[in-house]
Amino acid sequence: MKPLIKGVLFDLDGTLLDTAPDMALALNIQRELHNLKPLAFSDVRPFVSHGALAMLKIGFGIIPSDKNFDAMREQYLHIYSENLAVKTTLFDGLEAFLKQLKAQSIKWGIVTNKPAFLTQPLVQALKLDQSASSVISGDTIEPRKPNPAPLFAACKEAGLVPAQCIYIGDAERDIAAGRAAGMKTILANWGYITPQDSPEKWQADTSIENSTELADYFWQNFSY
Repeated sequence: MKPLIKGVLFDLDGTLLDTAPDMALALNIQRELHNLKPLAFSDVRPFVSHGALAMLKIGFGIIPSDKNFDAMREQYLHIYSENLAVKTTLFDGLEAFLKQLKAQSIKWGIVTNKPAFLTQPLVQALKLDQSASSVISGDTIEPRKPNPAPLFAACKEAGLVPAQCIYIGDAERDIAAGRAAGMKTILANWGYITPQDSPEKWQADTSIENSTELADYFWQNFSY
């Protein structure tokens, strides 16, 4: 018997949205300000899901214990906030999938560790706020993923039962949070997975290679 699914929740960066081009753009703008040459996009992309901390580590070799980290983080986030939706798009096939979910009265939402001051304007710029039943940012509720609390908050906001939801993400914390919330989990292999990651150990219920395959998998394997 196919599992009954009433809601689909997405991580944001590397799962629902391809934000890497703009996050890499912001990093290279910042590097230029510090008289450094731009980094190749292919070197930046795998680390985007880990946010500003990862961007500063790869871009400048600094970590939170460095004395100038906070100032550099503030500078990066300011630059990124001004370039949120230059090249960012939904991953291939997901715009159609969201429309299909709506047509079948299946609610969908976003649960991300990205802070609200970045999440909200980005979601609005892409007009996702018009159909999302819930948007939970990294500072909406504590603790953040991998704790399941943000997923429970999304379900409460959308009027969903966790056991009737899927959580889709591209990071270990996403799968851990989804499992802890009692949801079916799908690993978005199209996302930002680093060479150091071991996604085969994350115990997702399913792993999907390409975002264009998600809709077919959903309609074939779940009832609603």
